[in-house]
Amino acid sequence: MDLVKYSNQFPSIFDRFFDTDIWNWSNRNFSNTDTTLPSVNVKESKDDFTVEVAAPGFEKGDFNIELNNDVLTISSEKKTESKNEDDERLTRREFSYQSFSRSFTLPGIVEREKIKAKYDKGILNIVIPKKEEAKPKPAKRIAIS
Repeated sequence: MDLVKYSNQFPSIFDRFFDTDIWNWSNRNFSNTDTTLPSVNVKESKDDFTVEVAAPGFEKGDFNIELNNDVLTISSEKKTESKNEDDERLTRREFSYQSFSRSFTLPGIVEREKIKAKYDKGILNIVIPKKEEAKPKPAKRIAIS
């Protein structure tokens, strides 16, 4: 069974953003170390897009967010290892290495210079403001002369 999106209206910018980026599972969206990729939510309001990345257990310094042309890339590399005291003989050591990279092509209607990110309680929030001309305008009543 094919799943087809139907709308009786023109597609919104969000629809195109969602169709082309979130569901594009090309190699650029997979981890190089076969670790689990964090889940991502993308929200659109009249003023901005918000990308939410679920990444519990990370610190804000573990993330790298880069904007290259119109491609926003969120990545992380985190390496931890258990420590042994000097007087202990090493019989077992466990390492943990996690990395991921997620990329999204941004629409031309965003303010590239005003993108902000915040990490709080396991969620990385990236707010991508829209340009003024892309924000919806209220209906204007036109007088008849």
